[in-house]
Amino acid sequence: MASIACTPPAPAGGDGNGDTAGPRERARGALLGLAVGDALGAPAENLRPSEIRARWGRITDYVTEHPCGTDDTEYAIFSGLLLARHGSALTPTHVEAAWHEWIADRAEGPFRGAGFSERGTLENLRRGLAAPISAQHRHAWSDGLAMRAAPFGVFAAGRPAEAARLVAIDGSVSHEGEGIYGGQAVAAGVAAAMTGAPLPVVIAAALAVIPEDSWTARSLRRAVAVAHRGERAVRCAVVIGGYPWTDLAPEAVALAFGAYAAADGDFRESVLTAVNMGRDADTTAAVAGALSGATRGAAAIPAHWSAAIGPSRGRCLPSMAGHHVLEVAELLVPEPGPPRPTVRSPLAGHPGSEVLS
Repeated sequence: MASIACTPPAPAGGDGNGDTAGPRERARGALLGLAVGDALGAPAENLRPSEIRARWGRITDYVTEHPCGTDDTEYAIFSGLLLARHGSALTPTHVEAAWHEWIADRAEGPFRGAGFSERGTLENLRRGLAAPISAQHRHAWSDGLAMRAAPFGVFAAGRPAEAARLVAIDGSVSHEGEGIYGGQAVAAGVAAAMTGAPLPVVIAAALAVIPEDSWTARSLRRAVAVAHRGERAVRCAVVIGGYPWTDLAPEAVALAFGAYAAADGDFRESVLTAVNMGRDADTTAAVAGALSGATRGAAAIPAHWSAAIGPSRGRCLPSMAGHHVLEVAELLVPEPGPPRPTVRSPLAGHPGSEVLS
């Protein structure tokens, strides 16, 4: 696996290119961008572009009356809270314990664990299997880790290799192979974007932490190489035609980076490009939203899109109900100053549920 040096930190007060977004603004942009992309893309999930056009024309805004995030947002909150609890000391044991505490040992919501990779993981954990055996199921190469990877890039801003290391620990319970690589590419890309790095540096950071000859790396390179030709070219470059599922990590991650590159990092165009390509549109738009939100900061997200994002409803993970992605951003990039006391989180009543307030 190739290595990458830490992306240089942005100069104080901005990134030297007229962008004044600071670390906390970028953290809010990354996680709010993830939730916005998720909510925008949810109605288009598993659809072809032709089906999207037939229903809505080109999607340019929310197309549901009450937009909200899906399992993508709830699992990102889950991983963000776990990371806030343990930081760089995170271990597979911590992750496995959290899956039991917050998901597997509780009653499930209407989504019943949501994605295929999550279902397979929960079934294995409930059978008594431990990591990494819990990740041995038929959907271990899904984009389920990529969808929850952004918090690791937020936490390890400017340290793509550390973001990739930590997200692989998170993924050891639920994913393997290309499923891990997809999560690492997203986490490293967000870590670079958190410094205001230009788009080529963000893409290079993502590619540098995964094997050069991996399916994920090949797909990502193809997507960004044709991004200047627009979303149809990106889609044609990486979509696995005829495959019955749309959540393969090499495909979804490449589509997200392709959308981000086609829009030159602009938030609105990044997420809308991802949404209108269809396939696993909630995840691809969530990843594109995290990348572009970290790049441009929360102020780049249209206000009415941000306003629609409320606390998690817990439809997939009841234990995440009431948590907001902005809460996670505050925990991962706290306000400078003296250490704050440890307090009980809304998960109170469960061992180890303390996080920094």
